[in-house]
Amino acid sequence: MSSLRAVRPRGLLLASGILSSFASIDISPAWAQQAGSPEQLPPVVISPRSDQKRKPAGRAERSARRAAANRAASPATAPKPTGQATQTPLNTNAVAESASRLGLTVREVPATVEVISAETIREQGYRTVSEVAQGAVGVTSGDNPAEPSAFSMRGFTNSQINVLYNGIKIGPQNMTSRVMDTANLEAVEFLKGPASLLSGEGASGGAVNFVTKQPHAGPIRNETYFSYDSLNSFRSYYGSGGSTNVGGLDYRFDISRSSLNGFADDTNTKTLNVSGQLNYRISDNLKVWGAVEYREDRGKAYWGVPLVPIAFSGSHATSGIVSGSHVSNYNGSNLGPVTIDDRTFNTNYNVLDNRNVAKEVWLRGGFELKLAPGLTLKSQAYGYGAEREWFNNEVEAFNANVNLVDRERFYVAHRQKLAGNITDLTWDTNIAGMDNRLVTTVAANALDFVRPGAANFPHDQVTLVDPARGYYGLLTTQQQTARIDNESLSFEDRLKISRTFALVAGLRMEHIGLDRNSTDVNGVVKAGFPFSKSWTPVTGRVGYTWEAIPGLTFFSQYATGADVSANNIFLLGPLQPLDLTTSRTYETGVKHLLWDSRAEWSFSAFDIQRKNVYAAAGGMQLNVAGRQESKGVELAAAVRVTEALRLWGNIAYVDARYADYDFAGGSFSGNTPPNVPRVVANAGAAYRFFTPWPVELGVIGRHVGDRYNTDANTVTMNAYTVADLYAFVDIPKSVFNAVEQTRLTFRVRNLADKRYAIWGDPFYPDQILLGAPRTCEISAAFKW
Repeated sequence: MSSLRAVRPRGLLLASGILSSFASIDISPAWAQQAGSPEQLPPVVISPRSDQKRKPAGRAERSARRAAANRAASPATAPKPTGQATQTPLNTNAVAESASRLGLTVREVPATVEVISAETIREQGYRTVSEVAQGAVGVTSGDNPAEPSAFSMRGFTNSQINVLYNGIKIGPQNMTSRVMDTANLEAVEFLKGPASLLSGEGASGGAVNFVTKQPHAGPIRNETYFSYDSLNSFRSYYGSGGSTNVGGLDYRFDISRSSLNGFADDTNTKTLNVSGQLNYRISDNLKVWGAVEYREDRGKAYWGVPLVPIAFSGSHATSGIVSGSHVSNYNGSNLGPVTIDDRTFNTNYNVLDNRNVAKEVWLRGGFELKLAPGLTLKSQAYGYGAEREWFNNEVEAFNANVNLVDRERFYVAHRQKLAGNITDLTWDTNIAGMDNRLVTTVAANALDFVRPGAANFPHDQVTLVDPARGYYGLLTTQQQTARIDNESLSFEDRLKISRTFALVAGLRMEHIGLDRNSTDVNGVVKAGFPFSKSWTPVTGRVGYTWEAIPGLTFFSQYATGADVSANNIFLLGPLQPLDLTTSRTYETGVKHLLWDSRAEWSFSAFDIQRKNVYAAAGGMQLNVAGRQESKGVELAAAVRVTEALRLWGNIAYVDARYADYDFAGGSFSGNTPPNVPRVVANAGAAYRFFTPWPVELGVIGRHVGDRYNTDANTVTMNAYTVADLYAFVDIPKSVFNAVEQTRLTFRVRNLADKRYAIWGDPFYPDQILLGAPRTCEISAAFKW
């Protein structure tokens, strides 16, 4: 294996080793461009050391603070730490690093970008990143605990969407994603459409970036949070950050713990997340930083309920959850028209000794150095380690021949190590009187992945109702390994042709080297292994933004992406097609901030095509899908009608279809990929009562259209609409003198107790994951 890797280009990895003690810091300055202001990009600056000796607040300042505390303001209007832009209704003042390295706000990027802030996460009651995704424009996801971060966006799912952690990719999302609490997050960013320019291989459908909370300069602020719900779930959190007594040294520390009980019998996920970061401004020209994070989750999982013949369920057959006819992929029996049996709503078919465990550690650090006026160097080194384990019964297939449920066990574990470096050089200059910013990025990383997995798959049969869950049984293992080296050189540029028109373009040249090996239960190397493969994709983006009138920006872009054709680079086999897929998008749209920044709307239309596609089939098999096409539109709007009334909503329509999807015995050309609804819509309203103890009432609705669970499109997961209600009261400081802000919240999720299918895993086409029923939650939050 080492001889196979020796021929790889290693220069960038050596460079990253030299820079291994450094890392990048967000160079975006603390500015918030006013609506319609046709300003150039702000200069890249490093904030000076803050003066730790602060004057006592004057009378005017104290009065302003009291007024702010007594105002009936939502969390979005609370004072911001230094360096944060004021949040607009759609948060387009935010700078999304996953969308551009140029320091552009969302309004200035010629693409559709959505940033869900920590304030919105708290206000909407999003507990996990899956719930955040379900509130985004046109995004659907699986849910805790079996499919915690399986996203669908613009017609693409799973490993076609990159999941990033502070801008760093760790692997295919359907392999590496875990249940993640939102408490330690500053924001979740969604970049729609091919996004390989920023995140590399695997981003044909877009990218999702989780951003942890960052230090701020200024007074120390503390916050804590507790919640409890009707499933006996609880969440707790504490966070603190600000400037220390050491001049120029700022910190952030967050810790959260949760125990989330599922609605199915004996399902639970416990999480622990501890994160911290130090920023040190050595001088006006140099800043260094370091960060560490530990995450852990342990759970007992739910893998859905089996599709059952209507004829068998009889009076227990349900309507409105699934429809269609099905032939079992696992046992071949013909189920005919299928349903979800109402006696299985809360049934867990997993074995009693099932477990799902993961431990993850992040180490990041680096520097930002102003080399000269208009020239800034920043570098980030990172290390990541993870251990994951799944020990379950995962197949639940009704057998119409014997009227029992076939079950099959599955075990897999991961041991993963990742180390890398990202170095940016930002150059601000003037070309023929036009302001220009160029960012050159050199990145390299090395990933080692060891995957012990089951060599045998114990099988049994149980009754549909009240199954004898039993135990896993005999386990024998085999092992797979993957070594992936990745080096890239990219350029991104923004040229201001005029005060209102800008061109934005980027190019990424990448080398991906893969070494794979696989051994059987006796340690004997399997046929075709070991093998090596390398790819050199070139991807990019070109677009423009035009601020036609103050606050109204039109944009268009052409972007490309690439990913492994056979679905998953971690598991690629020697006999599978080893070419990369290619994808491209044409997109155009408009973003409008108006009414003194109290209202905002955006619209986009897109056309995406992905070639050389391989699609999931049952039993961990892959089919040749040829080409996938996706066309659609997205619309989002939010407005503060009065100081008391807020309205918001979004809707997305997508027509996603396969083409040239032919195989022996049939064709799926014209079919829709799994878990892709044509229509997804969200809407909400909130009204604030200006009383001595301010109260806010809100309602949030979500509609998801029909979806299919496999490429065959024979079983439909029917459309559903759910609504949540919430009410919170802000308790004045006079009640708790030591606390600046106290909020008590009561929330009802799925008010009508709707039963619905939330996700279908195409690798397990005989079963469906159900959404959670009605739950009630009470929470308390404190800031001081």
